[in-house]
Amino acid sequence: MPFVLKKMYTPVKQRVFLYLIKELGYTQKESQRMISKGRVLVDGVAINKASTEIEGDFEFIYFEPLTKGLVAHAVYDEFVLFDKPSGMLIHPQNRNTAYSLIDELKSQFGKDANIAHRIDQETSGLVLCARNKESERDIKMMFQERDMKKKYLALAHGEFKEELTVEAKLLRAEDESAIVRMVVKVDDKGKESKTHFRPLKYFPELDMTLIECAPHTGRQHQIRVHLFHVKHPIVGDPIYGQSEEDVVRFLDKDLSDEERIEKSGAQRLLLHANELEFELYSKQYHFKSDIDFEKLCLSILNSIK
Repeated sequence: MPFVLKKMYTPVKQRVFLYLIKELGYTQKESQRMISKGRVLVDGVAINKASTEIEGDFEFIYFEPLTKGLVAHAVYDEFVLFDKPSGMLIHPQNRNTAYSLIDELKSQFGKDANIAHRIDQETSGLVLCARNKESERDIKMMFQERDMKKKYLALAHGEFKEELTVEAKLLRAEDESAIVRMVVKVDDKGKESKTHFRPLKYFPELDMTLIECAPHTGRQHQIRVHLFHVKHPIVGDPIYGQSEEDVVRFLDKDLSDEERIEKSGAQRLLLHANELEFELYSKQYHFKSDIDFEKLCLSILNSIK
């Protein structure tokens, strides 16, 4: 379990954030964040003010990363890449999350290493991680300034015949139902979003197309929503292309694997982060996933039959 409750003791009265800095080596920003998240407890009650003074016994909830031996795709002095399997979370959802990619990163590369961007839990493929605070700032800036070229592969329903650039504004739904927990929609009030799609191979026996997807912006669920918008939802997508009732059932974990396969075509989202290209500290990098995604998709679909 990555989150561990540890009994602590301070013989002298002092402000809690100073204790975390002096005794545990956290920065002031990190210590204040820990406190705001309720990680320090006295008599079982969380302290929420950094200026609170503590003395004697107290408890501290800290993150103890767990490794399962996931081998990094590439390792450099300033960054590391992982080829994340589908189903693995990037970060813990809560303190009960048993394992996520941040476990592997910090177990193998230390507490200053951090993940620089996100992909969905069910999306597989390349995730870029910084190995220190400086490179984290610079890599995140690359994503923010759109200096990072990304290419995904998706298996989508139907025959996608020609290259197409979709520019459809995306808005996080904040209205009518429980669906708001996840759903992004095309809306003129949303944020500018652009994705270029290039069909690679059509499988007539499946009526599905393998598509290369190049997002120019980085909105949540962008590729998924844009493909659904042009009537080619991704195979295995339990949200876009499904009824609201089934979306809510999926989010509530009430949709069985068999029902999901029947409604969406697969038991996982068939989307893969396949390539990353960028320049960092005057060096050019281009990485490609080792996963044969076409072969993987066909294997998944054949196992269903």
